[in-house]
Amino acid sequence: MRKIIKVIIPAFNEENGVGQVIREIPSDLVDEIIVVNNASTDATERIAVGLGATVLREPVPGYGRACLKGIDYVTHCPTQPDIIVFLDADHSDYPEQMRMLVKPIVDGNADLVIGSRSLGRREKGSMTFQQLFGNWLATGLLRLFYDVRFSDLGPFRAIKFAPLLELNMQDKTYGWTVEMQLKAARKKFRCVEVPVDYRKRIGFSKISGTLKGTLMAGYKIIATIFKYL
Repeated sequence: MRKIIKVIIPAFNEENGVGQVIREIPSDLVDEIIVVNNASTDATERIAVGLGATVLREPVPGYGRACLKGIDYVTHCPTQPDIIVFLDADHSDYPEQMRMLVKPIVDGNADLVIGSRSLGRREKGSMTFQQLFGNWLATGLLRLFYDVRFSDLGPFRAIKFAPLLELNMQDKTYGWTVEMQLKAARKKFRCVEVPVDYRKRIGFSKISGTLKGTLMAGYKIIATIFKYL
């Protein structure tokens, strides 16, 4: 039986990338593409609407807050999906690899699938030293304190919708990805990783592209890991 799949794309000033991301999502696989316009001041929303995406507005900045907006929308849809895919709007991931990402769930072998950039092919310069170090540290702490092995906190991920709701996600900013992974580990969800490729993003990163963003993200990720011990 075919699974109902919806994609949530948080987007803050991604007019140069969001269109390519939407176009490259397999149309025969996905039932709805939801772009959450997270306080953009550019043409992100107009482009997404023009390509047929459902566009929600979240005026308060925050990656997790945008994801929560998308989840709330899906929760109130007449038809509930089987799988939610989270994907960034900067075209750093390869949307066409979504089939591979959801396959463990479709086959009944996983509840949460992380697209691991560490296991896939990374374009030179696509991840900064700070990102690589942060991933290494965070996944090491997850292994130490939560007894779960991840190689990445990659944003390209798929999760069954019912388990997603069970996680009761709370983080509104940078701790979103690690919160999902550690809560899934605590609940003994079946978590797997699949290799995904990664390229230089289109445009400027609001997190890793600045010292302030990098420090804030790192602090929030580490704080989130210790918060749920």
